[in-house]
Amino acid sequence: MKTLKIAIQKSGRLNEKSVEILKNCGLSFENYKSSLISSVSNFPLEILFLRDDDIPEYVQDGIADLGIVGENVITEAGAQVTYLQKLGFGKCTLKIAVPNNSTVSEISDLEGLAIATSYPVILEKYLQENNVNAQIRTISGSVEIGPGLGLSDAICDIVSTGGTLKSNGLKPFAEVMQSEAVLIGREGSEFNPEVLELLQRIKSVLKAKATKYVVLNVARENLEKVVSLLPGVKSPTIVPLFEEGWVALHSVIAEQDFWEKINALKVAGAEGIVVMPIEKIII
Repeated sequence: MKTLKIAIQKSGRLNEKSVEILKNCGLSFENYKSSLISSVSNFPLEILFLRDDDIPEYVQDGIADLGIVGENVITEAGAQVTYLQKLGFGKCTLKIAVPNNSTVSEISDLEGLAIATSYPVILEKYLQENNVNAQIRTISGSVEIGPGLGLSDAICDIVSTGGTLKSNGLKPFAEVMQSEAVLIGREGSEFNPEVLELLQRIKSVLKAKATKYVVLNVARENLEKVVSLLPGVKSPTIVPLFEEGWVALHSVIAEQDFWEKINALKVAGAEGIVVMPIEKIII
């Protein structure tokens, strides 16, 4: 069995979540903070800890079979890789921001202005799509200080909460792209049996994270109404209770659906509702 290599961010906002999802897949590895490579003891896999900017090309060139990296980094690199699975973390938006006192109010107002960014490829494509000719000034690091230093009239950068923009006297002006962490593979990797097994584990972990196990009590006369509100993996499990005419209903539902329907469940006659986390759902 061939040993796979997966590249993840050594440090930064995606590192902790990347390690967490691999650990939740049942992979056993240690000392990842003190080395650039770590072997998994219970799966044919080695983990490479790299700069996020290097991950798409490592995967494209076959140095790594898989990678976990932000969509923005892949798009900027222009790497030829296969998207295997969105991972639901590291969500952010690439936005253009201008100083709070700026008179810019439309995309066309950026014509002739200077925009500082670490994502010149993405920004150039966006400006071309909007028929705007602006000066792109590529800088790395603290892009948000550009306007304050007179380097640019605007910036284009990743925004998560907006706190950094606000603290630098900037306001978001236009959304360029949305991004989240994705599992990528080199072309053809989706046919590799070991890749497919790891992908199934990841999908099972993601499914469980967004799903809850629900147990509730309901009178038989209200059972059909309650069941209609609880679409689960399959039909719910019904267990008779000691009290005549009552049953316990067991079901698996999306957490978002549950919170949207909890009041309807109570109105329909559900009582003693218990919600529990699920570790894995094998799909």
